[in-house]
Amino acid sequence: MPQQYSQAKALWAITRASFKAIFSQPTAVVFSLLFPIIFILIFGAFGNGGGPSYRIAFEPGSDTTNAFFGALKMNPLLKFVTYKDTATLNKDLEKGQLTAVLNIRQVSDTFSKQHVAVGIRSTSASGNTFGGFMQTLDYNKLKFEKFLSSDKEEYVHVETPVISAGKKYRQIDFILPGQLGFSILFATLFGISFTFFTLREQLVLKRFYASPVSRLNILVGIGTSRLFFQLMNVVVLILFGHFFLNFTLQHGAVTFFEMVLMSIYMLFLLMGVGLIFSSIVKTDTAIPLLINLFGFPQMLLSGTFFPVNVFPEWLQNICYFLPLTQFNNAVRKISFEGLHIWDCWKEIGILGVWIVIVYAITVKVIKWE
Repeated sequence: MPQQYSQAKALWAITRASFKAIFSQPTAVVFSLLFPIIFILIFGAFGNGGGPSYRIAFEPGSDTTNAFFGALKMNPLLKFVTYKDTATLNKDLEKGQLTAVLNIRQVSDTFSKQHVAVGIRSTSASGNTFGGFMQTLDYNKLKFEKFLSSDKEEYVHVETPVISAGKKYRQIDFILPGQLGFSILFATLFGISFTFFTLREQLVLKRFYASPVSRLNILVGIGTSRLFFQLMNVVVLILFGHFFLNFTLQHGAVTFFEMVLMSIYMLFLLMGVGLIFSSIVKTDTAIPLLINLFGFPQMLLSGTFFPVNVFPEWLQNICYFLPLTQFNNAVRKISFEGLHIWDCWKEIGILGVWIVIVYAITVKVIKWE
């Protein structure tokens, strides 16, 4: 009596062979692990000073009628943000979307002279840097002849910034999730697209297709090895960021595993995109073009290197529906804000819609020969 063909053994054999193929190129392995870390170090170093501009808001009741406020508005390094309610203002301050909140008020000293006092509240590690910036404006940059006497120090007093003792936003808390998304986006697309295209061109997929192995097991076996390899990069980036760069994991190991689960979800989506690209191209030279057309707009518009809110409102609405935007937002909520993965139901839902669309297309276009 003939022995029944084992799909499980076939799946394991394909997965194991794919792993061997990946790790047979140690240079590629080292490069794929080190390159994202170098990226994080470079962009983190650029961002430590608070960036080329400061996003600031004002406490309710601040005096915005004096010359000091008018002079601030003319400074190109300051971007003013207006809020309708204090809760939203505090939330954005805590998430690092604001450098500081200012409280400008007129006070009288012991000699009954009026002067301007400027309070600074921040949760950002750049809060003290911004305070120093305000001091230089106070003494050297602004002209207050219509309002102040020649003794500027007496009449404009910039107070020491109050940095929240709670959650302190660091530049790495923004940089690392963006670089995480950037890394898995391009590494997964290039890895899946070229792997499946090469297997199709070398007629390996055709031979698999003619064998008793289930087509699903063929895809799962090859895809699992690639996704597991990218997941290694995710783990290395998160742990490196946490232990060497003080990246925030609000709930420790729980946050770490939830970030990994979110990454698996995104990797599954990108695997489908890679399968589409490998199936519709006629030559391997067309693969990088398709990947760049899909990836570069997201790299620039999805909050990878800078917040989405720097764009005009109409463009922000477009950015919101990009899959990398949803991934970046979810990871930042989980890591810094301390939300759990089920609290990111909007991001998961939009990514789920993308997955349905992508795999519906994959079923239609995938080629085995």
